[in-house]
Amino acid sequence: MLKGVVFDLDGVIVDSHPLHKQAWRDFLASVGKTVSEEDLAFILEGRTRREILIHFLGRLTDSEIQQYGNKKDEFFRQASADIKPVSGSLDFIRSVKEAALSMAVATSASRQRAQWTLEQLELAPLFGVVVSGDDVALGKPNPAIYRIAAQRLSLPPNCLLAVEDSVSGVRSAIAAGLRCIAIAAENDGELMEAGADQVVPSLTNLSIQAVTGLFSSVPSAADHVRTQDIKSVPISQ
Repeated sequence: MLKGVVFDLDGVIVDSHPLHKQAWRDFLASVGKTVSEEDLAFILEGRTRREILIHFLGRLTDSEIQQYGNKKDEFFRQASADIKPVSGSLDFIRSVKEAALSMAVATSASRQRAQWTLEQLELAPLFGVVVSGDDVALGKPNPAIYRIAAQRLSLPPNCLLAVEDSVSGVRSAIAAGLRCIAIAAENDGELMEAGADQVVPSLTNLSIQAVTGLFSSVPSAADHVRTQDIKSVPISQ
């Protein structure tokens, strides 16, 4: 039975991928690092801020990661004056709320940026649980971020639906034991191969009844992840 929905943030709730890439490009340029469009594809694969910084800049101290991360987030805020929700996301979130289902956000973004983004969209009060890249040692496709979301919601993973838009995000959710709907205008084959139960072009007109139906259908890989196996997950400090 469906008891809650866990949303990715970038590309699912907020249309931030172009802004996200621009902020990283500007930040990296500010520290003397020039990157190509192909290089920037790395940041859209569910990586944590720590993983991205180390990938581009090499070994860093915790202090440097914090300092550089804050600087990058400032570039993001400067580029986000007109930040907008993904089409259909607000209506679907409201329908989940009206159905009295639990809700959480599971994002590889930093805690500061995730909270700021939700506040800008006036969604922060709806999400009592926000799991960020700061909460895990490894980003997606590692399942830790979704396992922590389930723990904090006090719900078994196989009663939760993840809403994702990337291959790494889908793999993370499925490995943690959740069902998953993925959003993709095209190239949906990769998302299905990653384990998504369904791929939709957008959340527009997606009903609670439709997603509830996934939980009464043929068991997916998520159903083989036993609740008792998900007791504690290492959390990044």
